[in-house]
Amino acid sequence: MTEVKIFDEVLELWPQKAVRWKKKNVLFIADLHLGKINHFRKSGIAVPSKANERNLELLIDLLYLTRPERVICLGDLFHSHYNPEWEVFGEVVKHFTNISFELVLGNHDIMSRVQYSRKGIVLHDTLRLDPFIFTHHPMTEIEMQCYNIAGHIHPGVNLRGKGKQSVTLPCFYFGECSGLLPAFGMFTGLAKIWPKKEDKVFVIVEEKIVEVKE
Repeated sequence: MTEVKIFDEVLELWPQKAVRWKKKNVLFIADLHLGKINHFRKSGIAVPSKANERNLELLIDLLYLTRPERVICLGDLFHSHYNPEWEVFGEVVKHFTNISFELVLGNHDIMSRVQYSRKGIVLHDTLRLDPFIFTHHPMTEIEMQCYNIAGHIHPGVNLRGKGKQSVTLPCFYFGECSGLLPAFGMFTGLAKIWPKKEDKVFVIVEEKIVEVKE
């Protein structure tokens, strides 16, 4: 775990691809895409089914480590239409009765709102907790003295070694007035970003957080 200061607020970055705002005791994740693996398998793509279990195992471990009062997903909690994976996630929510599970709706969150309500998940279109505005899609216009944190992009940054080898790794990205969380879920892919020199970028590598410096 490492820390970054944004607008005088300290955020903890966890290698499980999550952010904890300790002062508020809130845990933020993005883009779990639960059910995506089942979606792939139905389409004939040979994705290991145990990857589903690993997503939830990581989440459960994180909940025990951080013990938040609220867990807020910045969109794309579930990949597509209802399937049994949703019921498994519902059991996780049911187990942690002292945690408020909340979702800022994303483009893949297409199930009926009744399904979310049935699991006790609080829904938001956007969520403002000053000085932050939390959304799924990055905002194109941001108010003065506000900072937007979003998901959706699945950011990755390309690193090059001395032998000209390169690798693209998931990252946390923080620009002047907006930031991006990495995708929590497995098999979500990466979108390469091109940070400016003054931006803050932290890659996740071998279960560690490493700041990328020019």
